[in-house]
Amino acid sequence: MLTFEPDETLAHRLDPRTKLAVQIGFAATALAHTTPRALLVLSALTAIALVAANVSLRRTLVAYRFALLILALAPLIAGVAFGPPWIDRSDAVASGLASYRVLLILLVSAAYVRSTPIRDSRAAIQRTIPGKPGQILGVGVGLVFRFLPVLRSDLRTIREAMAARLGTERGAVDRAGTVAVLGLTRAFNRADRLSLALQARCFAWNPTLPPLSFSRADYPVLAFAVVLALSTFY
Repeated sequence: MLTFEPDETLAHRLDPRTKLAVQIGFAATALAHTTPRALLVLSALTAIALVAANVSLRRTLVAYRFALLILALAPLIAGVAFGPPWIDRSDAVASGLASYRVLLILLVSAAYVRSTPIRDSRAAIQRTIPGKPGQILGVGVGLVFRFLPVLRSDLRTIREAMAARLGTERGAVDRAGTVAVLGLTRAFNRADRLSLALQARCFAWNPTLPPLSFSRADYPVLAFAVVLALSTFY
């Protein structure tokens, strides 16, 4: 599971608002420009983002393995035609390029997750979006980043317990149903415990957040994010 890791990379030193702006600009550009040449440029930018955050490509691909499976199956399914010639190459290629764009966006988001503490992400969102909407969104982002690793660990524990009890010899549907039921049960139990913990700690909608400030390194990166956003109109 991708999580924040302390480091001294360029991405770690940037303000989280700068990194959010780059992510938004990159995603908008990736969705707006679909030509192979544009994807080649976006691939180079993705490589720079991974290097700037010192992200391991192998670990990231392993963490995204389930999403990668869906992205790989999408072109195959899109290319199937119900009649001669049975395979529609144009649809398969278009779907493949779309899957590749999504992969690039996921890799850039991995650089953000590794280089940004959860509290900084919440602070960036709440100071960018004023009022209650920003507070709700900031709390939601913080809870998702903290809750998903725990749920993932629960699912892994369930699968390991099933394997230890020869559960792998049962049918695939039966195994999936068992994992789903137990996973949902643990998720609801975790949610109840989280609610109780928030009440016990006097949960506040507007806590004291870490200070944020732009450094000299942020300004050229912010300018680049603006260029990315504007490129969607050309």
